[in-house]
Amino acid sequence: MEPRLQPTPDYGTLGPGSDVALKTVSGSFDSTRTPVSNLRLLRIGAMLAGIGLALAVAAAGGIGAVWGKLFTPFSSRKNVAVSSPLVSDRDLDRQNPQRQAEILLERAMARSEGATAQIEARVNSWRGQLQWDARLGELSTAALNSNDRSMQDSAIEVQLAAYGLAKSESNVDALVRQANSSDHAQKIWAFWTLALLANRGVQTDRVVQVLSSHLKDSDRGSDKASEDARRWAVEGLAVVGTNSTIAPLLEAMHDDPSPLVRERAACSLAESGVLSHDQRLIAVPQLINYSDDPALDAQTHAWAFQALGDITRQRLPNDSAAWRNWYQNNSANN
Repeated sequence: MEPRLQPTPDYGTLGPGSDVALKTVSGSFDSTRTPVSNLRLLRIGAMLAGIGLALAVAAAGGIGAVWGKLFTPFSSRKNVAVSSPLVSDRDLDRQNPQRQAEILLERAMARSEGATAQIEARVNSWRGQLQWDARLGELSTAALNSNDRSMQDSAIEVQLAAYGLAKSESNVDALVRQANSSDHAQKIWAFWTLALLANRGVQTDRVVQVLSSHLKDSDRGSDKASEDARRWAVEGLAVVGTNSTIAPLLEAMHDDPSPLVRERAACSLAESGVLSHDQRLIAVPQLINYSDDPALDAQTHAWAFQALGDITRQRLPNDSAAWRNWYQNNSANN
C-alpha cells in the first residue's frame, strides 16, 4: 500500500491564533486489491487543515507560547529529494541548527553511516532552535516513512526539537490536561505530541491509557469532532509503538461506529506507525476472527483480510477458513 498523499506545506504566520495542521502521510486501504506486504510506510492520517494550535515549550520546560503554521493538503509524491552537497563534519559544525538538522536527515535517508547517531548527539542542542518549515517537514515525514527504526526515531526526535518540546513528565502532565480540552484543536494536538513523547519513553504506559480512554464508549459520538478525536487517538497509538497499543487498536477496529476510525485502526495494525513486524504478528489471530465476525460489516472484513496479507506477507484468498488453516500450520514459525 502506497500513500496517496505527500506533504506540500504552505505556511502561515507564527503567532497565537494562527492555524496549524498536523504533518502526516495519508493513505487508506483499498479493499479491492491483493494485499502487498513489502511496503511499511507510516501513513498516520489525512491532513487536518486549520487545526488552530501548536505548542512551544519555554526554556524551563513548561508549555509556553502558542504558535502554528498552516499546511495545505498533500500532493502525490513518493520521495523527498536528497540534494544537499557533501558537507564535512567540520563544516557541519559551522552550520546553524536548522541546516544541521536538514543535512543529517538527508544523510540518514541516504543511509549514510553515523547520520542517525549524529542526530541523537545533537538534537538536544537544537531544541527551540529549529523552525518547522517545508523542508524540515518533508524530511521528517520521509524519515517516518522509513522501515528503519533508527531513522524513525530520528524523525521523532527532530519533530520534538522543532516543537521545542522537552521530554519531561511535566510536559506529559500538561498535555494530558490538554487532551481533555473542549477545544478540538488543542485536544488532537495533545494526542499527537503525547504519542511522540511516549515513543521516546516518557510515561509511555500513562499515555497509552490516556489515548485508549478516548476510544471508549463515553467518547464515541456521531459528530465529526468526536470521530476526528478518536481517529487521532488511533494515530497516536500507532506512533507510540508498544505491545500495549495492540489491544486498543484491535478494539477500535472492531467496535468504533466510524468506518474511518475502524480503517485507521486496521492500517495501524497492518503497516502504519512504528510497530515492528513481530508486534504486528500478535494481532493476527484476532484479525482472522474479525475476517468473518458476523458483528462486523463486509468492509471491515475486507480490511481484516488486507491487514492479514500485509502483516504476514501471504497472498491467500479472502477466506477465513484458509487463513485459519494457514495460521494453525505456521503459527509456530511466527
